[in-house]
Amino acid sequence: MSTDKLRASGHETAGSVPPPAGSTTPSTTPSTAPGRARATRLDTLTGLRFPAAFVVFLYHASLLAFLGVPWLNSSSAVTTYYDAVAHAGALGVTFFFVLSGFVLTWSARDTDTAPRFWRRRFLKIVPNYVLVWALAMMVFAAPVTDFTIGTLNLFMVQVYYPDFAINFGVNPAGWSLAVEAIFYLSFPTLFHWIKKIPAHRLNLWVAAAAAGIIATPLLSTLLVPAGSLMMATEPDTSVNQYFVSYILPFPRVLDFALGILVARSVIAGRWRNIGMIWSGVLLAASYAVGYYTPPIYSTRAVCVVPAALLIAAGAIADNEGRFTLFRNRVMVWLGDISFAFYLVHYTVMVAVWKLLGSKAYSPLEAVGMLALCMGVAILASWAMFALIERPITRRWSNPKKKPVATTAPPEPAPRPLAARQVGEEHADDGVSA
Repeated sequence: MSTDKLRASGHETAGSVPPPAGSTTPSTTPSTAPGRARATRLDTLTGLRFPAAFVVFLYHASLLAFLGVPWLNSSSAVTTYYDAVAHAGALGVTFFFVLSGFVLTWSARDTDTAPRFWRRRFLKIVPNYVLVWALAMMVFAAPVTDFTIGTLNLFMVQVYYPDFAINFGVNPAGWSLAVEAIFYLSFPTLFHWIKKIPAHRLNLWVAAAAAGIIATPLLSTLLVPAGSLMMATEPDTSVNQYFVSYILPFPRVLDFALGILVARSVIAGRWRNIGMIWSGVLLAASYAVGYYTPPIYSTRAVCVVPAALLIAAGAIADNEGRFTLFRNRVMVWLGDISFAFYLVHYTVMVAVWKLLGSKAYSPLEAVGMLALCMGVAILASWAMFALIERPITRRWSNPKKKPVATTAPPEPAPRPLAARQVGEEHADDGVSA
């Protein structure tokens, strides 16, 4: 049977872990519309993960000069490059935070328990996070990071202090995993509450969540004292206000909740789909609008609605079996390794720069260096995914079933060819900027 037929019939591709005991099989998964089985794989959303991680890569490259890595030989080149990608990282953050809520809701099982869910998330996130924390310490962080900052970053509590030296103290790409940890802790409760919302009111709640996200920067500027400390990259933006609006986990739960609500609306057949093309156009337009808004707004609020529209459109396209540019093998593979890529790319940049002699490059030479960093980061991500992330999640994500004594052996049932739910390996993966 071909891969396409497997997916069309509701089965997963081979080579993945079977779902835990008590989970619904693809044939019994709730539908997104009357008479339509809900797809268990959302390859388009998997494929979209890598472009989202890539824009974070571009943004973090622009921060190298601000974080003690003088890789460009011209201050004007530093400024020009930073201005070009100033809120690209925030776009990736927004996309991934909304995506987390969406795919976890899409793949949620009525028979799942909170401890099982937390176990899967822990095994998915923590091993890679700790590995890259250690690599970052060895490559660049240890000489300039004290014990307290290093420990706060290791235990994912660096996002509760309005101090960028703490927030980005070891691996600058890791702060959003601490935010994601709050998402995962809150998901069983949030999902329980949101399931109780009547279907005909879901879109009102979607609008309310989006309005809350858009209002967050305004409230932070009105209610949070600016203080005297301004951002090095944005001299007119208060560190305190930016921290509350962008980094502090609790306001960002709204992004996650938006994803949950959008997923429920799609599943209930209430979503007004505008398609991937128009969603992509709106996302590009919102990014352009960000250049004309204060940074605290462009990084937090401008792109959130188009991002949610694109995520919903991608899921609907997959559910209906329609072609998208992101469902091919290359994009899905890149999406699979994107979590590892996100975590390790900044450390790879610094390591490559040091191995090449810690030189300052002309803009053209810097393009070549970034291309090299990209290739090395992809290879490192592949290794992390193949050797750490996938084996650990397959081996320990689901507790072993206790054998049940029977008087007579049951008649053997055909074992499904299946595999992973979309939320098992494709969910979560917060990004940072």
